[in-house]
Amino acid sequence: MPSRTYESFLNDQPGEVPVRGFLHRASGAKADALVLTHGAGGNCNAPLLIALAEVFSVSGITVLRCDLPFRQLRPHGPPSPSSATRDQEGLRRAVTLLRRDNHSRIFLGGQSYGGRQATLLAANEPSLIEGQLLLSYPLHPPGKPAQLRTAHFSKLQIPSLFASGTRDAFGTIPELEAAIKLIPARTQLFPISGAGHGLASKQLPVPQMIHEAFAAFF
Repeated sequence: MPSRTYESFLNDQPGEVPVRGFLHRASGAKADALVLTHGAGGNCNAPLLIALAEVFSVSGITVLRCDLPFRQLRPHGPPSPSSATRDQEGLRRAVTLLRRDNHSRIFLGGQSYGGRQATLLAANEPSLIEGQLLLSYPLHPPGKPAQLRTAHFSKLQIPSLFASGTRDAFGTIPELEAAIKLIPARTQLFPISGAGHGLASKQLPVPQMIHEAFAAFF
């Protein structure tokens, strides 16, 4: 599939958390839109996010792939626990900016840490978005299955699609299946055979598969 043209996106207003990234515009009036962000070790230029943005925009969904505030401050390294609130505010503001463009529906998605921050934001602001796309949700630290990151799941009131590899050390498929039962809204877990936490695969067209699952679910 050929790459589509995308544009740099910067909204840096005094007193507001800046939103920085790249906008893949879909054709058509009132298209749906997706805010898509990255994991703790990456940025919005992760190959998976670029590929997903291209596939989704070709299908008619505008995508803003953006750097979380912690990544805007530091080009490398993981976030600190104290950055979570600001990272969630960055996602909230990205959604608000897209909402101003008169899109039909706004979805929020993220890989690993970014997806977790999306769920925390949605648990506190259930009317902010119409649904979530959660890639490799970090259910627990590797090797520590008792340290579940699900305390807020019972507050999630919006449809949530999870995509996770069958070899993900941050949560097995059975563990995720049990965890998402805590969410009172509609959910689906889409397993990607043989993939690890990064969802990379030499055999499977992962971006296209995730888009197909998203289109069917929403």
